[in-house]
Amino acid sequence: MTRRQYFTAGFKDGIPICLGYIAVSFTFGIMAKKVGISIFDAVLISLTNVTSAGQFAGTNLILQGAGYIEVAMTTFVINIRYMLMSLSLGQRLEKGTGILSRMGFGFGITDETFVMASLKPGILRAPYLFGLILFPILGWNLGTVLGGSISAVLPEALQNAMGIALYGMFIALIVPASRDSIHVFLIVVMAVAANCMLKYIPVFSFISPGFRIILSTVAGAGLGAALFPRDEAEYVKKEGETE
Repeated sequence: MTRRQYFTAGFKDGIPICLGYIAVSFTFGIMAKKVGISIFDAVLISLTNVTSAGQFAGTNLILQGAGYIEVAMTTFVINIRYMLMSLSLGQRLEKGTGILSRMGFGFGITDETFVMASLKPGILRAPYLFGLILFPILGWNLGTVLGGSISAVLPEALQNAMGIALYGMFIALIVPASRDSIHVFLIVVMAVAANCMLKYIPVFSFISPGFRIILSTVAGAGLGAALFPRDEAEYVKKEGETE
């Protein structure tokens, strides 16, 4: 495949994520407008963050009058999982991928683009990843603009219902992979179990939601790697099949 074909393949894989992001960031646009953030500032937040949980948490803190340091630390903790995702995908990048390219698509890594890239067999190439993140980033900002622009005319019940769109989209990405692979299914179960333990066992109540996600992700991925190791030759073989 040529670089253009890889980019096109990534772009196509990013379309369903983009459509889901429009709905979710639509909710963020509504929320930002409610707390007095201008549409321009809301779009600037979306453009520089590209993260649902971090943006919603940061906006809530702004609403509560929190200081800059508290907002920065909270969003850092919530979003630190993207560092782990980027490190994971970095192990599968084509040799010779430059630092600027790594930083470029590292900026656009989200839960959904990470899942999509992780499910892609073989070596990951920069054109594919850039194509994968482009449309979701555009959709995220488009939804923010739309939500902030028409928030005043939407019923409150509809505004609240938009909040579940992100969860539905993530489930739609996880279910097919879990159905096709018992190993993926077990890893998902282990990660969910770890998160539930951290949330509902009183001794772990001091752990923030952001750190719960980090710890459960590491637990699920670590146990999966230990219990279901995947031979590198398998990736090479699958990559050859996709050329």
